[in-house]
Amino acid sequence: MDKIWLQSYPPGMPTEIDPTQYRSLVHLLEESFQKYAQRNAYVCMGKYLTYAELDAYSRRLGAWLQGRGLKKGGRVAVMMPNVLQYPVAIAAILRAGYTVVNVNPLYTPRELEHQLNDSGAEAIVILENFATTLEQVLPRTKVKHIVVASMGEMLGGAKGMLVNFVVRNVKKMVPAFSLPNAVRFKAALSEGGSLKLTPVELQASDIAFLQYTGGTTGVSKGATLTHRNIVANLLQNEAWAQPGLVKPPQVEQLTIVCALPLYHIFALTACAMWGMRMGALNILIPNPRDIGGFIKELGNYKFNMLPAVNTLYNALLNHPDFGKLDFSGLKLANGGGMAVQQAVNDKWLKATGVPIIEGYGLSETSPTATCNRGDSTEFTGTIGLPVPSTDIVILDDDGKEVPLGQPGEIAIRGPQVMAGYWNRPDETAKVMTPDGFFKSGDVGIMDARGYVKIVDRKKDMVLVSGFNVYPNEVEGVVASHPGVLECACIGVPDEHSGEAVKVFVVRKDPNLSVDTLMAYCKENLTGYKKPKYIEFRDELPKTNVGKILRRALRDEPAAEKKQAA
Repeated sequence: MDKIWLQSYPPGMPTEIDPTQYRSLVHLLEESFQKYAQRNAYVCMGKYLTYAELDAYSRRLGAWLQGRGLKKGGRVAVMMPNVLQYPVAIAAILRAGYTVVNVNPLYTPRELEHQLNDSGAEAIVILENFATTLEQVLPRTKVKHIVVASMGEMLGGAKGMLVNFVVRNVKKMVPAFSLPNAVRFKAALSEGGSLKLTPVELQASDIAFLQYTGGTTGVSKGATLTHRNIVANLLQNEAWAQPGLVKPPQVEQLTIVCALPLYHIFALTACAMWGMRMGALNILIPNPRDIGGFIKELGNYKFNMLPAVNTLYNALLNHPDFGKLDFSGLKLANGGGMAVQQAVNDKWLKATGVPIIEGYGLSETSPTATCNRGDSTEFTGTIGLPVPSTDIVILDDDGKEVPLGQPGEIAIRGPQVMAGYWNRPDETAKVMTPDGFFKSGDVGIMDARGYVKIVDRKKDMVLVSGFNVYPNEVEGVVASHPGVLECACIGVPDEHSGEAVKVFVVRKDPNLSVDTLMAYCKENLTGYKKPKYIEFRDELPKTNVGKILRRALRDEPAAEKKQAA
């Protein structure tokens, strides 16, 4: 394979990383616990947690879990937002020799039941705000051990009590629940303190995480991520970030903003795991949808890294308090999870002096597969270059490599690629090639420099009179209109052209009209790409990570028809 992207690597960038230097992810984490013991590892709502405390608390919880009799490799679910208990729980589960099953805390009972049963989880650590969801499905799962956490318990003293009182009694965020055999998080720590954590001999091939896909493309499947997968991606990210990290100002300890939910692979690796690898301080944001509160919290810190999705960057830029923030310490703004729009990047660069460095990956790739250079100074419109030890090929529908510059399915091979889908060999066979490439389902193009550009998801493509229309391109044009806040593009049935382009728009300028926006699209898009329909909305459906759900918009007519019947 001709790795043409290596010619575009920054000077001194290694072409390969060596994940075998660590026996397991636990080996890597325990090295950080000792090396950075006196540093603060996490902060949430003003409460700091040091690496030494994270070490001690996770030992206690790990010992408690072992005391429940779970066998090595047992699955333990975690269902919480970004609170201090999260990193404690993850480290505890891994150190006890078990597998972490990350669960979206906003799941419905149906979704939770599916994930618990599919993973075979025997235990769960859950925030009390969501315990009522668990109660509804518990009898139909294998879960025997429940640890219930609260928002305030790790904050200590009067502050913790006040937070719990407000959450429970003022904001009414904790619906009544009954889980008679559940143990409180602090009680589990206390009991675990009198027990001894038994070291477990873990192999690189042991499963660290079952990372469930979002379910937006069908039944939610668990990507089996081994200790080697995660270690490899941490080392890949560490190497790739160096050109950005050496930029001024020089800091003794990195400060990373962790606003994306930790149950999502982007935040799990780029914030929690990578932060611990680097001895960084992670700022945990429990509710990034409260943009005003988020900005107020950011005002307390001089932060160096801000991983986010396009919609979060856009929301920050359009809040009246955004201009009050100090960006003098910002080194890297990483964009992933969805396409970064040039209009958003340009505004961000102008406001902060730092471009959004777009990368690409999936749950199945731990996640980073490609990324723009950390020393980039401008928006490239691409997802960057394959990171060290990673091969990318662009395949046609027959699985053959296409010529440079031609669109095809992006396929990825590297030590970060999952072992397969949990208990779904048939699904695994559909996405893995005989020579070890994972077929992403994304359509892309590689140029002569080795940079990859996403054209779109295969299934999101709109076919207008035989011409391919890629929603990302249409959305990029519409989003660049100054009167547009957010937008989403889908294909709708059309008797003349098979499909027609429809765009849903959230207006920034309330006076923006359909005619004005149509004229703008006509100026910037060739005829068959121009929207036939534009519909204004007050908001667009999104995942909890902030990714716009095109599928939900596509499914609306069927849902309305079903309701009418």
